[in-house]
Amino acid sequence: QVITGGHYDVDCYVEDPNGRTIYKETKKQYDSFPYHTEVKGVYTFCFSNEFSTFSHKTVYFDFQVGDEPPILPDMSNRVTALTQMESACVTIHEALNAVIDSQTHYRLREAQDRSRAEELHSRVSYWSVGETLILFVVSIGQVMLLKSFFTEKRPGSGGAGT
Repeated sequence: QVITGGHYDVDCYVEDPNGRTIYKETKKQYDSFPYHTEVKGVYTFCFSNEFSTFSHKTVYFDFQVGDEPPILPDMSNRVTALTQMESACVTIHEALNAVIDSQTHYRLREAQDRSRAEELHSRVSYWSVGETLILFVVSIGQVMLLKSFFTEKRPGSGGAGT
């Protein structure tokens, strides 16, 4: 997910160890990509901002490697119903997974909002400095104009006397 920058979009691709492209998308703000590996080795991923070189972007990504092991041993081979304690454990585990997902979502939103607030703060600061400069220029101009009203301009006494 693109958190900050530009139009919130980047290009992304993923390659397997053989150099074969297994995922490629352009100008995406967010996406999810499930994939079960077939080849062991180093997988390469790249986020590209080539089309928008002037705006810097912050990207969040998350890898989940492997399947989550069952919380109870032999849970997939059971033929009897879960006990009340086992059922409560499964319910709590699912609720905790939902909390983790919510926390991740809130962290991303907080990062976006922080970036927006810092950008707004810098704009307000520049605007305030500009207004202050304009205020000083106008004040000095008014003082000089008022001063010119009260100074007496005498014609030059340059030469002929009687």
